Amino acid sequence: MNELPDVAATGVDDQPLRLTDLPRPLVIYFYPKDDTPGCTREAQDFSALSKDFASAGVHVLGISRDTVAKHAKFTAKHDLRVALASDLDGQVTEAFGVWGEKQMYGRTYMGIERATFLFDRDGKLARAWRKVKVPGHAAEVLAAARQL
Repeated sequence: MNELPDVAATGVDDQPLRLTDLPRPLVIYFYPKDDTPGCTREAQDFSALSKDFASAGVHVLGISRDTVAKHAKFTAKHDLRVALASDLDGQVTEAFGVWGEKQMYGRTYMGIERATFLFDRDGKLARAWRKVKVPGHAAEVLAAARQL
């Protein structure tokens, strides 16, 4: 993938959110599940830097396969300041190649790989982070976004 895929997630208003219609530069981060420790920390870290991303002119969107209602509860509970979208049909996670087999405690299952993608003003992929480790990640993404 070299450019922003023309696919749609579901926005908080329960309406299709076409990724190619979003402002750019654009950060899209994928996370496995609302309200789990790592995913909460990641959303809080991006939220804490939301003003810095905005002042750099960068839009941030978090995507998981959770429902819009779960996103609303997650956002309210943790006072998140980043936009979240749902990928209920899996179209977006498939387009980004982040849906696949995972293993935990010897169990194999299908899930979302924690990954982040940075797109420039023209929708070209500027940087991708795969198998993300949460601590310090949002700050690293902000530093890269500022270089665009």
